Amino acid sequence: MKIASFNVNGIKARLHQLTAWLTEAQPDVAVLQEIKTVDEGFPTEIIEDLGWQVWTHGQKSWNGVAVLSRLPVEDVRRGLPGDDGDEQARWIEAVVMGQRHAVIIAGLYLPNGNPAPGPKYDYKLAWMERLRLRAAELLATEAPVVMLGDYNIIPEPRDAARPENWVDDALFLPQSRAAFRRILHQGWTDAIRISDPHGSRGPFTFWDYQRQSWERDNGIRIDHALLSPQAADLLRRAGVDRDQRSREKPSDHVPVWVELDA
Repeated sequence: MKIASFNVNGIKARLHQLTAWLTEAQPDVAVLQEIKTVDEGFPTEIIEDLGWQVWTHGQKSWNGVAVLSRLPVEDVRRGLPGDDGDEQARWIEAVVMGQRHAVIIAGLYLPNGNPAPGPKYDYKLAWMERLRLRAAELLATEAPVVMLGDYNIIPEPRDAARPENWVDDALFLPQSRAAFRRILHQGWTDAIRISDPHGSRGPFTFWDYQRQSWERDNGIRIDHALLSPQAADLLRRAGVDRDQRSREKPSDHVPVWVELDA
């Protein structure tokens, strides 16, 4: 079972890239972030014609997440628990039925948090605490769980080409990284990191559109795939589709993916 995540940075602007990538990469399941449309505005029929079922949790002009699957799906849930007043569309869960295992897949778009300090950063940290609590509940199921998406967290200095440029940014502040570690230390495996455990730099998943960041490889790693122990036991390989950043009018993110023996 190949499970991927892709922050498309606007489905209407990036439909050409998404459909080409789906055809080339052939994931069994893909979670999307920043679709930036209400549910009714998502190009569901186009994606279904390519062979995927579609579930969305949209929001006008901002945020928005989706699950695309070629496998049977049960029990889709929308919205991160813990705050009934939170109207931002950043979380979607689904149970995907593999031939050998049912896998819980959680797709997320974690808040950016800038400028920090400030209300947006407070929201980021509060959202991460809610995420920690939900992650603990998912671990308690003892099922294979893959929790992946745009975390907007640079975990370590080696996850940035120029970490000194990020010291005051919400993505790299000590409180942000500590909140991410609290989740990891519950027992999650960072699949992209363990695929290159001794790497001194990268792999990166995001390059800003400004200052020739792509051309200079001035990237950061903020898209992550966390695996429960049961999912980690099934891990075959993991990777980053770096070449997608060189496509015509690309997203500023590239897909990350894991392959499970499920």
